[in-house]
Amino acid sequence: MLSVSRLTKRFGGFTAVNEVSFELARGEILGLIGPNGSGKSTTFNLIAGALAPSAGSIRLQGREIVGEPANRIAHHGVARTFQIPRPFRRLSVVENVALAAYYGQQERPSRENAFAQAREALALVNLPAEDSARVDGLGAAGLKKLELARALATRPQLLLADESLGGLDETEMHQAADMLAAIRAQRGITIIWVEHIMGALMRIVDRCLVLDHGEVIAQGPPQEVAHDPKVIEVYLGSDAEDVQATVAARTG
Repeated sequence: MLSVSRLTKRFGGFTAVNEVSFELARGEILGLIGPNGSGKSTTFNLIAGALAPSAGSIRLQGREIVGEPANRIAHHGVARTFQIPRPFRRLSVVENVALAAYYGQQERPSRENAFAQAREALALVNLPAEDSARVDGLGAAGLKKLELARALATRPQLLLADESLGGLDETEMHQAADMLAAIRAQRGITIIWVEHIMGALMRIVDRCLVLDHGEVIAQGPPQEVAHDPKVIEVYLGSDAEDVQATVAARTG
């Protein structure tokens, strides 16, 4: 689905992402983790076309997408969520999602189909699709779900989910993680998930890619990454045992 080779981004003399390489299989969920400032969101911005890389290659299903604008990459089947939801507050919940369906696909649907696809995406994330449902009635968890619904309404093949659990309580975190797994199962969508809540992320990802100071320091299955000494040193720290227990419980 995705092949990233020696991806690099420099801002003046600062290198935010340094020769990052990885591959992603169709239908896989990859956890992209690392300390704050490690280059995770910059990597997302490079893949999604919000930033142009300083060097490197990004191939989506064999197509080189470096240099293409964000709207074109979205039309190739890449959608992303953002850490801070910014919905159109004057629009209803379903109108927010229908707007994404209308503009986010290469073949623009009719207005009727855009609203039908919006209601389908809202059902996937368990949000109300009635015309009367307003954005102001959504709490933190609801706004995160709306952000996800807007991305899903573009009918992506690759979803870049950026910290979808921030501001949620423990129950909501696990529900959101299960929701991503269910979306993968139902839609066959390939997912890269950036998240700091390791207990939730490690429950569902197939592999992890760990960044530190813009460089890959580890990648592999959750069990392997959770026990990697360097990952424990620079990222997991005192949470390592809890994360390892979560992975062990998952694998039985």
